[in-house]
Amino acid sequence: MADASFKDVPELYEVEVGEALTARTESLATFRELGPPDLCHVVKSTGRTGQRDLSSFHFVSGVDASSSASLAAYINSLTYAFEDNSAWFSKGSTWKVRNGCYCCFNAFSRVDIRVDVKIPGGVHAYVVDLRGERHEATPEIWQETYVSALLRAIVYSDDPTYGLDAYRKLDPITTVEGELRFLQAAEALFVKGWQVGSDPEIQVATVVSNHLTAGLMKYFGGSGRFQQAANLFEKLSAREPEVASLLAKSYIGMNEEVKAVQIMSAAMKHTPHSYPLLHVQSDFLRARGKADWALKLAKQAVNCAPSEFVTWEKLTELYIETKDYESALLTLNSCPMFTYNGRDAHHTVPTSRVHLPFKRQIGDILPEKVKTEDDEADPALLRLPAPGLRGTWARAYTLLTRLVSEIGWDELLKTRSSVFVMEEEYRMQKSHADLRSATLNQSATGVPAPDGNAGTAVIHEDGTVVRSSTMADPTTLGADDDASTRGVHSPQESNESDTQGLGASNDIPIIRVSSESDTERELAAAVNGKGAEENGIISPTIEKPMSAVANEEPETPSPRASQDTFSFTNKRLCERWLDNLFMVLYEDLRVWTIFRAEVAHFKTQHVAYRKTGLEWEILGELGLRLHHKEEAKEAFQRCLETSRYSQKPWAKLLETYAEEGDITRTIQAAIRVAAYQYADYTEMAYPTTIARAFFKLGQIHGLAKISFTLISMGLPDPILKIMDGYLQYGKTFKVEGYDF
Repeated sequence: MADASFKDVPELYEVEVGEALTARTESLATFRELGPPDLCHVVKSTGRTGQRDLSSFHFVSGVDASSSASLAAYINSLTYAFEDNSAWFSKGSTWKVRNGCYCCFNAFSRVDIRVDVKIPGGVHAYVVDLRGERHEATPEIWQETYVSALLRAIVYSDDPTYGLDAYRKLDPITTVEGELRFLQAAEALFVKGWQVGSDPEIQVATVVSNHLTAGLMKYFGGSGRFQQAANLFEKLSAREPEVASLLAKSYIGMNEEVKAVQIMSAAMKHTPHSYPLLHVQSDFLRARGKADWALKLAKQAVNCAPSEFVTWEKLTELYIETKDYESALLTLNSCPMFTYNGRDAHHTVPTSRVHLPFKRQIGDILPEKVKTEDDEADPALLRLPAPGLRGTWARAYTLLTRLVSEIGWDELLKTRSSVFVMEEEYRMQKSHADLRSATLNQSATGVPAPDGNAGTAVIHEDGTVVRSSTMADPTTLGADDDASTRGVHSPQESNESDTQGLGASNDIPIIRVSSESDTERELAAAVNGKGAEENGIISPTIEKPMSAVANEEPETPSPRASQDTFSFTNKRLCERWLDNLFMVLYEDLRVWTIFRAEVAHFKTQHVAYRKTGLEWEILGELGLRLHHKEEAKEAFQRCLETSRYSQKPWAKLLETYAEEGDITRTIQAAIRVAAYQYADYTEMAYPTTIARAFFKLGQIHGLAKISFTLISMGLPDPILKIMDGYLQYGKTFKVEGYDF
């Protein structure tokens, strides 16, 4: 069966012929946004009687979907991709592509366009709607399909959540003529852009906030070629005044700030309530150091679109920048959160065999793709909840981590307790109200208190009564029923005694450092006992946050309770999701603090600090989440010393080195990332992380210097050809720096 496989194209073999097409038809109604990648299904035959036909499929993006001829040409190219294993003296059965079907989703009309190719024979194109019925393909449908396919290739080009088996990514636009055709099609369909959906942070897609505009800005903004985008938006702004926000953003990207200000000023007279326009002005003022002016515009944007997450997010960012942390926390609490639906995907199809060919010419510089001990990690690291956040939840968590990086964990907890009603305060207030009502009832009925001490008792919600003498006794202050969610708030005065008793209380859990138990015991003794004091290491303690009263609880303080000396009428109720994010942040900080304490201890002991490759990778991501860039870079570099097969540490270091302007290290990281991408069948030059890194360096040093540096490294020809492809894109489309 090896003869039936393609040489360099990944394939998933079906159990029954046509199962993948049937599953796609059944899934059409579930596609909500841009849709899944294109599906290419082929049937192979030897032409011999009695020989069973084989069917396989793979996913692909970047293929020109402007006509049935271009899609049929892709299927025809597969006929030349078979492996040639036959010897000169033997004639085995030769497999050929008998027919194929290419499926491409139209995100505008919500239909699937399909092209059936019979070899030999003809080409038949038709449309399948959500009910599975067939219709004729019109020129309008083809234009929408062409733009939909390009947007999927651009928007999801480097989306890690969009990974699939046997997914082949090709260059969506390779020539200047192809780019002009894309601009013309985008101009014709611009008014329909809201139909393709928007990012998960946008609740309602509009003419200027959708996947079409996001794809245009990503494609032209990533290469710094805003002139083409500005020309397009200039034409559209005459028909759609709201496009002025995109036009102004393009001119700012071109460093034509005076023209951008003039456009924004004129547009405000026509669309004063456009929040994207207000955001562009706010970002411009913020970049000029006028954060207080930008704050006023962000407030106006919230008034214009109070149901959008991005307006509240922008306001929170500006409150943080102006160091108004209480207002930032209150604004974050007011953010509307949306359910994350995930990317459009096919139903899983059972496969009889998976064929994933590995390209040896680039695979020689990669580690072996086998599972080793470096792919294992401590459960404490694997259980961190933050990496699972998506959509608005992830963006809100980013704001929370920025807050804690600005003011620290202890100050954040103080700010939180000063603006939100905490659970302990709520219970105290409620117990006072219940006690007063009980006392009034007793005096009204004439029933005396059992021990004459009713005024000093506290009545809990469950009906139990605790005397003041019991409450005051510290030995009886045990954990109540809500201790698991509320946490224990340590008194401020007992810091000194707490640090002395850490060895006994065992507050610092030890993340597994190495496989040697003696090293663990030595570390535990050093951190918890006298060894830490002698080495100058302070045991890290992260105070667990107490729970705030959730906004879901309908109970409010009674009027009598508000007459007490203690009142929280000037505080707000914390949203349950924000309370949960505080616990997520606590877990991240706890693990990070332990990790840094272990590193410091091992350095003082002059002992090698060992982790598996996966653990270093998780710790690197944790450092980036908490805005510790240098420590995160160090963790990713340590991950590269292991034998783990992973693209992520190289990709993160590539971005870091590009920001630092380090040409040599950027190119070294780019070579590895390119090898990983080609091993996963990503055969596109732009838009990719490597291209953006090269173009960022090219603006400073020029693409010629990058090219000469590549040549001086003495790379093998296949790898040099791949790396040169990214620079050729810059020369073809005249990216800044292409001529020096």
